[in-house]
Amino acid sequence: MTSEGRFVQPTIPQFDGHYNHWSMLMENFLRSKEYWNLVETGVTTAAEGADSSETILKKDTANDIWDSLKQKYQGTTRVKRAQLQALRKEFEVLHMKAEESINDYFGRTLIIANKMRIHGEHLEDVVIIEKI
Repeated sequence: MTSEGRFVQPTIPQFDGHYNHWSMLMENFLRSKEYWNLVETGVTTAAEGADSSETILKKDTANDIWDSLKQKYQGTTRVKRAQLQALRKEFEVLHMKAEESINDYFGRTLIIANKMRIHGEHLEDVVIIEKI
């Protein structure tokens, strides 16, 4: 049996603490499955056979859960600025450890740079290259 004609199933985006990036990926995923309207309009009854004692964040609808995640992880402007400032400091003091491989250091540098960009920092590629 060949894999021709088969579609690769998208994976469900895992929440990693970066709400803006995750929410964009998750919204696209839900729209591709035509489930986004459940988040927008909500579903107030539990699915048949579902354990009603297990509610996510004790919210009644998908919309409530989405808004709760947004409020908790997107944060206020003040929180975002503080997070960005911490990331700037982390980037500034970042250096390669003696036992660290180039690939590991490169990866750590890109992770911090991407987090900074997610938080709104305009970071030129040349700055990242110079850091590496």
